[in-house]
Amino acid sequence: SFEGRVEVYHDGKWGTICDDQWDDRDAEVVCRQLGLSGNPKALSWAQYGQGSGPILLDEVECSGNELSLDQCKKSEWGQQNCDHIEDAGVSCNPFTGTDLSDGVSLWSTDLSSPTLAEGTVRLAGGHSPTEGRVEVYYSGDWGTVCDDGWTDLNAQVVCRQLGFR
Repeated sequence: SFEGRVEVYHDGKWGTICDDQWDDRDAEVVCRQLGLSGNPKALSWAQYGQGSGPILLDEVECSGNELSLDQCKKSEWGQQNCDHIEDAGVSCNPFTGTDLSDGVSLWSTDLSSPTLAEGTVRLAGGHSPTEGRVEVYYSGDWGTVCDDGWTDLNAQVVCRQLGFR
């Protein structure tokens, strides 16, 4: 999945980000931090559901060129004036150009996608967002891919489809 509520890990706990000042430049940094190269889109008002636990960041204002959220202008950790109805989300799906997921020190995702294009691929069952069983969306369902004749070249195509370099 390439979309979800953004969560960050700080000081031993996971928490959400408030959507005050949240925009596509912030989403661009999140996508970059996760190694995704789709078209970044910021989503507000708990578009991917309300989180629980602490709201760790607020007033995030990235220029869009940073390598991680940590380099962006933002409130101090834990300093916020928000409720979980304002949890920030991100989408950077390389297939539709507008739609996101889970990373090293970042996040929880909802796998529900409102509209998926035929032939959309995803990785399932891996230990990280960068590995797993290849699945393809077709006729309203996800299915697996047979490995007969599967080569590194096929894997490279899937990786590029998923936005990995």
